[in-house]
Amino acid sequence: MSTNSVDSGHLRAFIERIERLEEEKRAIADDIKEVYAEAKGTGYDVKVMRKIISLRRMDRDKRREEEEILDLYLAALGEA
Repeated sequence: MSTNSVDSGHLRAFIERIERLEEEKRAIADDIKEVYAEAKGTGYDVKVMRKIISLRRMDRDKRREEEEILDLYLAALGEA
């Protein structure tokens, strides 16, 4: 494809697909916020829930490594 020619139909299709996906992403983000609000209303600590979700996403070995480093640093600071 030369720099002077653009397949406008193909470009438009990509742009519209991305726009639809972005809209879906916003809708899902809103749904997630509602679930957190519901959990908070039930008495759960949302900050801790977010941390749990973050940890569950993490590879098990990576998580262990980070926990070991955290423990080491806390011990070095006299916090453990």
